[in-house]
Amino acid sequence: MPQRRSHVAPSAAQSELATALAALRADLDAPTEFSAEALAEAGAATGPTPGLDLRDIPFATLDPAGSMDLDQAFQLERSGSGYTVRYAIADVPSFVVPGGALDQAARARGETLYAADGTIPLHPAVLSEDRASLLPDQDRPALVWTFALDAAGSVTDTRLERALIRSRAKLDYVGVQADLDAGRDSPAALLPEIGRLRLEQEEQRGGASLNLPDEEVVRHDDGTYAIERRRPLPIEDWNAQLSLMTGMAAARLMLQAKVGVLRIMPQPDDAAFDTFRRQTAALGLPWTSGRYGDYLRRLDRDDPQTLSILTAAAALFRGAGYVAFDGELPAETTQAAIAAPYAHATAPLRRLVDRWSLTISLAVCSGAEIPEWVHSSLPQVPELMRLSAQRSTALSSRTLNLVETALLEPLVGETFDAAVIRRNGTRGTVQIAEPPVTASMALPDAAAAGSSLRVTLTAADVAKGQVAFAAV
Repeated sequence: MPQRRSHVAPSAAQSELATALAALRADLDAPTEFSAEALAEAGAATGPTPGLDLRDIPFATLDPAGSMDLDQAFQLERSGSGYTVRYAIADVPSFVVPGGALDQAARARGETLYAADGTIPLHPAVLSEDRASLLPDQDRPALVWTFALDAAGSVTDTRLERALIRSRAKLDYVGVQADLDAGRDSPAALLPEIGRLRLEQEEQRGGASLNLPDEEVVRHDDGTYAIERRRPLPIEDWNAQLSLMTGMAAARLMLQAKVGVLRIMPQPDDAAFDTFRRQTAALGLPWTSGRYGDYLRRLDRDDPQTLSILTAAAALFRGAGYVAFDGELPAETTQAAIAAPYAHATAPLRRLVDRWSLTISLAVCSGAEIPEWVHSSLPQVPELMRLSAQRSTALSSRTLNLVETALLEPLVGETFDAAVIRRNGTRGTVQIAEPPVTASMALPDAAAAGSSLRVTLTAADVAKGQVAFAAV
């Protein structure tokens, strides 16, 4: 099980924090309310009744506990020496009228934003948490991918169909991991086997995963806020492989049709690799040969130095974006960390671009014409997603800064143990052990990345989300 620590800001700082979080939401450049027209469209949308009935297949969903916007459902079975993987995706394209008020509202948002004091959804809850969500024991239209895998986990056949499904179980990561660890039966019983094979496929492709520990702001039922830090569960990595496999299949179909939108990321350049090699050497775990993905996979996640290395490696995973194409293939088609062409196509309730990827993929698989609305709107999608990613990043980082500051405000003047996880000139980023916060500060000359030091908290301003530390 992952290490999980939760730290709650003292009550004296909670009201100031709540005010700052509300101001952050108001300051965010994103619409927070839906128009009456968009709400009316969502309330009237019912979706189709597909001709293909797959309700006899025991699909299940797997998400964080409490999730209601359920985009994906899976069903896994053995097939000879290989496997059949069915992956159903919420049929959002059938609920949203292109060019309508709901479509325009979604384009203005780009993605669901997860704020500490509530979500700012891509679609109204009547769709994202009800009619289009793959909730258990409900008939739902879905776009169902069927993959044939051989004994090594390689995809040998793919098809995509619109179908009626009925999920049997709403699973969560912690519960499923506990069932698997205890040897209890689960709809996800084959997921470790298939997930590990797909991870081997990733390694053979030359892919790389960063897998930094999660740092989440949570809001408790009593209205207090806290920071939880944990390592992802193995089941999360295995489940992610189903989504990656689907995204690669969608990319292949769109490249085949020469129409689509890909998620791309450039290969790190020689300078980035040289910098990372020097950083790993300074941290005592040098990367001397082989692919960087293989090096990252070998790191001991229980070694304190690993966090510093993963933080340094984040520079190798920069530059991700989207590229749209229609009639001519783009110059760049690969997502370097995945080491293959890839598209976002598994979260249409929470991410705008997936609606285009799924619509195009379904048309290619069924031999139908790609709708005109796709062609006319496709060039706009990368910029819409870029803007939404900027908002999401700003919201996450500023929220974390605010909650960390609230945790620290009563501790001004106290001294803490810290580890340097990044250095850049005279300044760097340090990780405080307790409470679990990171901060930027001026560093002594001898404080290299990976080293330990004692620091004193000299100031904390909750309204601004700013703290100041000084080395002892």
